[in-house]
Order: sequence, then structure tokens, then C-alpha cells
Amino acid sequence: MSDSTPRADAREVNFDGLVGPTHNYAGLAHGNVASMRHGGLASSPKEAALQGLAKMKALHEAGYAQGVLPPQQRPDLGALRDLGFSGSNAQVLERAAREAPQILRAVCSASSMWTANAATVTPSRDAPDGRVHVTPANLQSSFHRFLEPRTTGRVLAAIFRDEARFAHHPALPATPAFSDEGAANHTRLCSDHGEPGVHLYVYGRRAFPGEGPASREPQRFPARQTLEASQAVARQHGLDATQVVFAQQHPDAIDAGVFHNDVIAVGNGPVLLYHEMAFLDEQGTLDELRRKMASPLIPVRVPGEAVSLDDAVSSYLFNSQLLSDPDGSGTMTLVVPGECQENEAVWRTIQDLLLAGHNPIGEVVVKDVKQSMRNGGGPACLRLRVVLDAAERAGLSGRVLLDDALYGDLVAWVERHYRDTLTPADLADPQLAEETLTALDELTRLLEIGSVYPFQL
Repeated sequence: MSDSTPRADAREVNFDGLVGPTHNYAGLAHGNVASMRHGGLASSPKEAALQGLAKMKALHEAGYAQGVLPPQQRPDLGALRDLGFSGSNAQVLERAAREAPQILRAVCSASSMWTANAATVTPSRDAPDGRVHVTPANLQSSFHRFLEPRTTGRVLAAIFRDEARFAHHPALPATPAFSDEGAANHTRLCSDHGEPGVHLYVYGRRAFPGEGPASREPQRFPARQTLEASQAVARQHGLDATQVVFAQQHPDAIDAGVFHNDVIAVGNGPVLLYHEMAFLDEQGTLDELRRKMASPLIPVRVPGEAVSLDDAVSSYLFNSQLLSDPDGSGTMTLVVPGECQENEAVWRTIQDLLLAGHNPIGEVVVKDVKQSMRNGGGPACLRLRVVLDAAERAGLSGRVLLDDALYGDLVAWVERHYRDTLTPADLADPQLAEETLTALDELTRLLEIGSVYPFQL
């Protein structure tokens, strides 16, 4: 394990995913209730990208460290060619639209905007070699997301390039046994970002049930994260048994549409805000966290009688960003989607239980991310949390930490290249593919990250 010296200059940087030009509502994510409900509707890629940027800018202006990650290359014409569609780009798209429209929708998905699924990251403070460790998620449980890890790995390696400070691991084998959905099922709990942390890995099922006690699995929707995947990532990063807790997500929550743990729980510092149905063994999970954490755990439990599972899923109360205030006061801010304010039970719980309760949450900020919400992703889905000390922040490559100039450049880039509306039928338009490649080529120059996309290689 790394030394126990606190790192006073450590800060959490939220790397938000830019919403891609092909943002559409194809209803691809089985088990994601919002995605399924809005499938087939018209989307607004421009509005979605600007909403995401507005959230980033607001947090940057409030003093939080904010980073940016680029979207994937979509449509993924290489994937279509691998599946036997041939000819010019226009011919490939036309044939896919005619013969396999669901596959075309999948290779056009803008799901990489939800960077909570991009990877799992261990801060240098917790790693035995003193480096930040990164493992891209294999996302093998759905075809449209399985297409992401290779480009994600190139992007992360281009930004976290310094081998003296950053260690990159391969995505786990893309098989059901090692199904990995990234940081959406991982929470680091600690007294402060620069102090030692305990890593809570949440899984939905065991791949090899004969190797441990039998556990109940969901019946309606699939459990996307396996225990074996979580254990493998922890091993890759050099974490030992004293630094990790593995907890099973409640199968009834998964069946209610809680496809990732970050839809039912969010942690920051010593605070774990969670619904009573988040974990199959609630008390056992809390007890193990308390035993392993160096500082007292502050659990904030939301009972089902206050917020039902259905309300939790529809409002995304727990898919909020819980942030340590940058003034060092120890208080926290909860960034929630507008849907929380629109739900009477959820908003009442925020006022009565969270803001008036005995916990560090001192403020709730409401953000409009409706374009993302309709596809099943709230504020927490849109960001990958990376704890970096001052030297690591200075060692980042590219122009990826948000400031006013970068924000202005990205807004202008979106205004130039994005369509106002997009329907699933538009995905076969070869002009859309050309527009996207032009936009992404310009974006890599704007972010100064080099060639990361297949068409650039």
C-alpha cells in the first residue's frame, strides 16, 4: 500500500463527456427505463451538448475542477463493415438501414457522453506504486457500448500520458463473466480526497456462483456488473483486502430500473447517500465500510416510504453529483437534475431529510440535463471522477481542463457542427456521417489530444 501521508493538494476533477453529434433516442438500453420509454422520439444534439457544457461551466465557475472528454466516432462505420456491410460509406449506411436498422442505431449511439461508464480510476494516494491507475470498462453487456472501450482507452492514454504518473490497464475480457460497467458501480469513500480511501465496488451477480455463497439475482432486467469483474479491476490497481468492499446491489432495485449503482447511491468523502434498497445486505455493507475506513462513515439513508424505487428511477435523485465545496469548509453540494424538483416526494425529501438532516450536505443545485435524462443519464452519469494532486493535474496532456476560453471554443464548435433535431431515420444520412467526422477532426485539434479516432489512424 502507498504511504499514509495526506496530500493536501489533491482535488477531484470531474471529466464530463461531450455529447456527440449523433445524440438520438433509439431506446437501446434494456433495463434503462428512461431510454426504453423515449425510444424513437426526435432528439436535439445541439441542445444536449449545450446543456452538458452549461453544467460544466457552472461547476467550473463555482470553483470545482472540471475536465472534458471527447465523444466517440459515430456512426461506427468500421463496426458495420466488420458485420459484412460493404461498399461506399453511403452504401454501407443504406444497406444497414434497410436490413438491420437496430444495428445502425447501435453504431450511431452517443452513449459515450456518460463517462461514469468510461473507466474505473484509482487515485495515486491509494495505489502501491504511487500512480493513478485507469482501466477502461469493457461494457460488454450491450453492443452499442461494447464499441466504446478501444477508443476510450486511446483517449484516456492521450490525456493521462505521463507514464511516471499514470498507469493504464487493458479492459477486462469482454465476456459475461467479466462484465464491467466502470465507475458507475464504484465509489471511493474517505475523510478527504487526499487521505487514504476505501473503494466500494457494487455488483449485480456472480459469474461463478459455486465459488461463494448463493445470492439472489434480478428476474426482469439483467445485472450488468459481475463480482469477478470488480475483483479483477481491484487487482489490476494493486488494492488489497483492507482497501476494498464488495457489495451486491439489491436485485429488486435492478428489476425496478436501477441498472447501475449510481442510480441508487452516491458517495463523496465520508458521505454515502443511498436508498434503503441499494444493497442486498445493507447492514453488512455499512459495517464493513466502517471497519475499513480510517474516518467515520456518514451514511445518509433515504427510506422507501419517503422515495419509492419508481420515484428514485424517474427523478434520478441518486444519480446526482455530490461535491465537496471548494472552500475547504467540509460542506457539500448536491447537483440534481430538474426532474428532482418536479417530483413532489423527491423534492420534499431533499428539503426535509438531506438539507435539514445531520450531514454535510448544505446546498442543492438544480441543473437542466433533460436531453441526457430522456436517454437515461443524469448529472452523475455525465462525469468520470478522477482525484489528482497538483503535479498530476499539471502533467495532463492536451487542453482538457475547462476554463472560459475552452468553454467558448466548445460552444462555438457545437454551434458550427451540430444539428438542431435528429430522428432515428436520419441516422442513415451519409451527410450526417461526414458532418460528424469533420466535427471530430476539428475537436481533436481544439483539445490538442492528437489522433485518437479510427478515421484519423
